[in-house]
Amino acid sequence: MAGTGSEENTVGRNKVVDNAWSLKIPEFRPDDNPHRLLEESSFATLFPKYREHYLRECWPLVQSSLEEHGIKADLDVVEGSMTVRTTRRTWDPYIIVKARDMIKLLSRSVPYEQAIRVLQDEVGSDIIKIGSLVRNREKFVKRRQRLIGPSGCTLKSIELLTDCYVLVQGQTVAALGPYKGLQQVRRIVEDTMHNIHPIYNIKALMIKRELAKDTKLKNENWERFLPKFNSKNLSKRKQPKKKKIKKEYTPFPPPQPESKVDKQLASGEYFLKEDQRQARRRRMKDEKHAAAAKLREEKRNKPFIPPEEPQFKSSAVSQSSDIDVIALKKKIKNAQKKKVSP
Repeated sequence: MAGTGSEENTVGRNKVVDNAWSLKIPEFRPDDNPHRLLEESSFATLFPKYREHYLRECWPLVQSSLEEHGIKADLDVVEGSMTVRTTRRTWDPYIIVKARDMIKLLSRSVPYEQAIRVLQDEVGSDIIKIGSLVRNREKFVKRRQRLIGPSGCTLKSIELLTDCYVLVQGQTVAALGPYKGLQQVRRIVEDTMHNIHPIYNIKALMIKRELAKDTKLKNENWERFLPKFNSKNLSKRKQPKKKKIKKEYTPFPPPQPESKVDKQLASGEYFLKEDQRQARRRRMKDEKHAAAAKLREEKRNKPFIPPEEPQFKSSAVSQSSDIDVIALKKKIKNAQKKKVSP
């Protein structure tokens, strides 16, 4: 019995370890680290000019939220930079990294209400640089708009499926949420910039969410349920109209092309004098010009040529041609005689 119980415990522990995303990180408290940090750590980041007004308004809130964790924040409007650093009251050694991520998100137009969430243990951030993924500027703008979608519906669906806040700004995409969702957001963004439509990944996430609810399919391979797509980078507009047909293989080399002298010998031009050759070329050129002029004239006169009118034969004419007139006259005379006779 004891052996059976130990086996069950090991199986239970393995299940927990396999599903690492279900593990909840225990909260880190000041009692867990009673010692002070030995050295001061600091991070600074620049922000654009248009963010200055918003940062001035929300900076007291940023300072108060960071002071709870023993972090001091400074805003330098002259240099256009934000700085966070540890103090003697800081007990969490990793909170300075979280504070660095927070000011990075604030500099990339993420609102304070969302950026403050990164200080939580189960929430992380990811800044995806998309400017270098596409060289052509027009393609970059088109694919970035494809990621946002009409009226932002594609971005909203990504947020709902990954439980992350996603903001597309300039040449970066800022994501904020659980770590598993950040991996999914990065994959969707990179695939979209590599010309794979986000609807495929969105559809796959929706199918995975439904399959996770089914206890029978929970531990099976889901590849057969997920949508598959073939990436074709060749544009239909750039394809040639006449496709080259592959010729049959022959071991013999192609015939030698005729040289200029061979063509002159075949046409008899080789034996002519120089003035005769020039006269012949001039005559051929004049004939060519005359044929082209004739075609142009026919093209100009084509709209002025009246179309052929269809000829319709009247029914009376067609009937009269079929009737025998002499026989008809005789019938009329006989009918008149019969009327007169009584």
